[in-house]
Amino acid sequence: MDGTKETIADEELLRRFGAGDARAFEALYDRYRRQIFTFIVRSTRDRAAAEELTQEVFLRVVQRADDFKGQSKFSTWLYSITRNLCIDHSRKMAFRRHRSLDAPLRTDETGGASLGDRVASDDLAPDRNVESNTMRSRMEAALAAVPEEQREVFLMRQVEHLSFAEIALVVGVPENTVKSRMRYALERLQKALAEFEDNVAEAG
Repeated sequence: MDGTKETIADEELLRRFGAGDARAFEALYDRYRRQIFTFIVRSTRDRAAAEELTQEVFLRVVQRADDFKGQSKFSTWLYSITRNLCIDHSRKMAFRRHRSLDAPLRTDETGGASLGDRVASDDLAPDRNVESNTMRSRMEAALAAVPEEQREVFLMRQVEHLSFAEIALVVGVPENTVKSRMRYALERLQKALAEFEDNVAEAG
């Protein structure tokens, strides 16, 4: 199985696990562990909490494997579990907020510069690091101000690359509502970035 597990559909792996194949679960875990951890750590900004919540996500998969009826993709079901755990965590940690810098600057962009790309990397020359850190702080502040329902759509779309239809299933709202939330989130972030760049230009 080890040589072919990447070609086996998620749903088939879950079925095999339900039939007693422990290696099938290991394949699912290996396939999604990093993605789920990344999503949670961006949501909570707490690596220790993300480690615990990631383990809890897959524990829920084990406990609820028989509940999966194939009415959606396994990945959609998995992110629904993850989202619910993140919501529970945020309720306990009231001041936690989602963070990400990976959104394209326009909703119709399929490539090109992203918000994250606009922030200089850590290996830039020292004279640019101050500006980089300032921009990053500005964007993080802007993301903190984005309403929760918009922020989670932003994360699932631009970080985890779920389709709008999949996000709609995860969050339980119509697809058009998901698209609206995404648009509003990006508008807020674009405005924050524009204001920052205007201030930098004036200072210069």
